[in-house]
Amino acid sequence: MAHDIAALAAELTAMATADHRSAVHANSEDPAEQLAWRRLTARHGDRLGEIMNEHGWPTAELFGEEAARAAWLIAQHADRQLDVQRRALRLMGQAVSEGAAGPRELAFLSDRTLVNEGRRQIYGTQIAGVKDGAPVPWPCEEPERMDALRAEVGIEPFDTYVAGFSTA
Repeated sequence: MAHDIAALAAELTAMATADHRSAVHANSEDPAEQLAWRRLTARHGDRLGEIMNEHGWPTAELFGEEAARAAWLIAQHADRQLDVQRRALRLMGQAVSEGAAGPRELAFLSDRTLVNEGRRQIYGTQIAGVKDGAPVPWPCEEPERMDALRAEVGIEPFDTYVAGFSTA
């Protein structure tokens, strides 16, 4: 079993590396590059689903910190596979409640899933785009409580966060 987990951890890490390399194509003007990105994230989402079927959420305790982070990134980018995102969210939520995963990453995945469902996000982690040099977040459920909710899960204040997206 330990060898199996080590191999899966290496596989998750390799998928995250491929994701990072290809992410620049997610919003490419070249349809072929966008399609390649979509295929990659779909393959990764499918594989994460298989791993979750067999092992539950890939926690740092079982898979190692790097592989656990990779699993989160793969779930985060499974935008066209809401079933995978929802399962990852549920399993990761259980892991967070048991102290086996971080609430910060769960907040990001929660917002991403909500946005993909066409709903308002909670923590303001998902940016819809940049207009006139300023980041435009997807709508939030309670914008007035957003920074307090972000602080509870270890996310910097919204203004600090979005400053990294600004092109002005």
